[in-house]
Amino acid sequence: MVSDMNEHSDKLWHGVAIITGASSGMGEAIAKKLAPHAKGLVIGARRIDKIKSLASTLGDHVLPIACDVQKKDDVEHLVQIAIETFGQVDAMINNAGIAPMASMTRCRVEDWENTIDTNLKGVLYGIAAVLPQMLEQKTGRIISISSEAGRRVFPGAAVYCATKHGVRVISEGLQMDLSARSLKDGNDIKVTTISPGYVTTDLPESVTFEPAKIGFKKNMHTVDGPMSSGDIAECVWYVLNTPSHVEIGELTVRPVKQNM
Repeated sequence: MVSDMNEHSDKLWHGVAIITGASSGMGEAIAKKLAPHAKGLVIGARRIDKIKSLASTLGDHVLPIACDVQKKDDVEHLVQIAIETFGQVDAMINNAGIAPMASMTRCRVEDWENTIDTNLKGVLYGIAAVLPQMLEQKTGRIISISSEAGRRVFPGAAVYCATKHGVRVISEGLQMDLSARSLKDGNDIKVTTISPGYVTTDLPESVTFEPAKIGFKKNMHTVDGPMSSGDIAECVWYVLNTPSHVEIGELTVRPVKQNM
């Protein structure tokens, strides 16, 4: 399917991308997938040692920058570095996310705030930081990682599900606004939400309530043939290489044998 779509592309993607949450999991896999094709790559994460190590294996055109997406200035800095170094930003991959889970009856307000600040506000900061440049260029790609949890509610994960639903809603609203503007200025800025099912990552490590962490890991091990982070990286590559007149609003991907 990917190869068929790529055959209809004018050319394979070769631009400047920013990836948040790039220190492990899907972010790391996306960086590895894009690096051989990118003109420039800015990878951000809180764990600076991890992304420095990753960048050292990918090339001098990959810049590791410390970034906590809960901080607007940090996200803006990623864009500033990309523009100063490479002169443009062609793709923003809003990938950073956490999943502190527990029954809402426990009123773990700090967990709720961290989840909202990372999963929802972090995406908004990414959009706000990159959009002015893309509007000036009249082109760009904004890809945000949501989750199947954005379409259904799981016990102990209500706030996480709410933030991932919010990512979908924000992305769809942005797409509508950009499409309306495109009728006037001709921009071809595309917005995509990728919503994975079960993916083997270290996301369970972000769960701060130990019983919920144990349950999360146990549930993940019950999935026969879960996806890898590389599978999601392939989805990002697919989205970036669609023909110029084609926009993928949402891409939902899940293991074939996932039945919940």
